[in-house]
Amino acid sequence: MENPELMQIENLTVHYGKDTALQIEQPISFRKGDRVGIIGSNGAGKTTLIKSILGLVNYQGSIRSNLTAEQIATHMQFNEYTDSMPTRYIMEAILQTKISQNKKLQELISYFEFEDCLRKKYSKLSGGQKQRFTIIMVMMQDAPLTFYDEVTSGLDFETRQKLVEKMVSWYKNKDCSLCIVSHYYEELEHLANKLLILDKGHVIDFGKKDELFQKYCGRAVIIMNYSKEKETVFENYEKLASPAHLIALSCETEEKEKEIISLLLKHNMDYTRSSSDIEIIYTNAKERYHKQVQK
Repeated sequence: MENPELMQIENLTVHYGKDTALQIEQPISFRKGDRVGIIGSNGAGKTTLIKSILGLVNYQGSIRSNLTAEQIATHMQFNEYTDSMPTRYIMEAILQTKISQNKKLQELISYFEFEDCLRKKYSKLSGGQKQRFTIIMVMMQDAPLTFYDEVTSGLDFETRQKLVEKMVSWYKNKDCSLCIVSHYYEELEHLANKLLILDKGHVIDFGKKDELFQKYCGRAVIIMNYSKEKETVFENYEKLASPAHLIALSCETEEKEKEIISLLLKHNMDYTRSSSDIEIIYTNAKERYHKQVQK
């Protein structure tokens, strides 16, 4: 039995002038416990979708929710706060609580190692510190449904990695739902169990990550950096769509996988094996979609 439905979106259209920024025809449901990764290239409609749900842009269609506005929390890509006081007082003013009297807020501040930032003004925080500040503010709402829009945008790899690790740990075993917009696929590998794939305002596919992998990639995928030698060795093998710097081979059966790996070992070639690679899912879903549209 599926978890209770929190929100359903159907026949949704958003226009920016004469351009259609987003068009969702088939129903999309967000359910309790979902961790939805929303992916697509720039201009795909990811942020427009969140703004539609929040009522920040005009739209036509249906967004039905069993939640009140107070039960939905949002981290937007750009957040600005006053520079006239230390972040401690901004935090207490917006949350209407004292840090010294709020155990949950103390836990989050400690969890995100934000203690030394409390006396700084917002403008003096680094990019990573600003993101941690905003995440603390969002998590304090303890909302049944939370949207994160490019939560690690602009951060260096190490800071991004630490931030995602903390988010994964914090939400582990909690039944709240998350919708995460990100173009860093490796982050969604850890955070998402479902994917909503958008392209130029259209929904390419929506479903469980493992089912989408099976649909577009097969049982497993062998991925290697591109070289002419590898192209020659595997010229008779059917290749999946992949970024230009990679070669991706689908392993529909265990026997096929053993055969491919045997060749790789014979030629002393490095490779990775995946049964969940989101970039390969996205690339092949997008290619199949465009082939169907062109028919």
